[in-house]
Amino acid sequence: MTNRREFLGSTAGTLAGLAFVGCDLLASRPAAAQARRREVIVSGRRAKVIDVHAHCAVPQAMALMNLKLGGPSLRPDLEMGTPVAARIAAMDAQGIDMQALSINPYWYKAERDVAEKLIEIQNEQLAVACGAQPDRFVAFASVALQYPDLAARQLEDGVKKYGLRGAAIGGSVDSMELSDPKFHPFWAKAEQLGVLVFIHPQVTGATSEIAGRLKGNGYLGNVIGFPLETTIALSHLIFEGTLDRFPGLKICSAHGGGFLPSYAGRSDHGCTTLPEACPGGTYGPLKKKPTEYLAQMYYDTMVFSPEGVRHLAAEFGTNQLVIGTDYPFPWTKTAVDEVLNTPGLSDADRVAILGGTAARLLGIKA
Repeated sequence: MTNRREFLGSTAGTLAGLAFVGCDLLASRPAAAQARRREVIVSGRRAKVIDVHAHCAVPQAMALMNLKLGGPSLRPDLEMGTPVAARIAAMDAQGIDMQALSINPYWYKAERDVAEKLIEIQNEQLAVACGAQPDRFVAFASVALQYPDLAARQLEDGVKKYGLRGAAIGGSVDSMELSDPKFHPFWAKAEQLGVLVFIHPQVTGATSEIAGRLKGNGYLGNVIGFPLETTIALSHLIFEGTLDRFPGLKICSAHGGGFLPSYAGRSDHGCTTLPEACPGGTYGPLKKKPTEYLAQMYYDTMVFSPEGVRHLAAEFGTNQLVIGTDYPFPWTKTAVDEVLNTPGLSDADRVAILGGTAARLLGIKA
């Protein structure tokens, strides 16, 4: 097998296969007009900022499923065929030192041979991008989770062959919950490798029975649908015993963990209120309270306010939080400031949330 050094040495000369520029097309501006790199200072010292929630795309892989950039979920402003300087300029302006790149799954209905080739292309191109800019990018491997044995192998190859830092997966797989025993081979491999699994929800509209209620004004399929899918996914991982079966898993969920952080206590009270719904003990077959599992997972800070970050920290602890921006989708440009302005945090807390915890989880030199 080609090792990572040989692979990067043979391919790092081009980034043309990966797609991901900034929404404001900063590359078109004169160099003098581009923003100076913002350095984030906490207690007089430079703090490294790592964004764990940032997207890109690989058009060559998408073509295997007759897809191309464009439309609300495959937007042209993910395109990296233009200079990567555009994305870096946007990162510099926001004070983001590094991004962990991920690709939202669109291949969960692909046949096995297509999925295998598609993921190989994507992971190779992610490695190329990270190898060309190692001080600015790391990436999560893509995996064909509909074939768990294949996904486990793809994760191992992604980590050992391509130097990727974990896996990015959806919140469900063709209407199947991530807690289904079918997916145990993947979870076992993730636990064995000790790498982070980043869970990003998918559009609920195509298959969800609540799709009709999310139509109309307000972008509800995303605004409500995405955090709802995360809420359901994490709840099943807890209550179906996946986190007991694989206690060493490192899981980070997008969008602040969905709705669970705002109503976590209800998870603890359900089984005690209706014990027949949770046979096997006080909390069903679980080894501890549901909220204890929530407190061992990680969450990005995409909650859009210092008070929202404060609430996440109060519920789960500052060491469980990491910066997220959803770049290049224009949800926020103030993720760093929301952490800096969060009340009640110590300087050490701020440094951990801004990048210290992410550096540890992703194997980045702080």
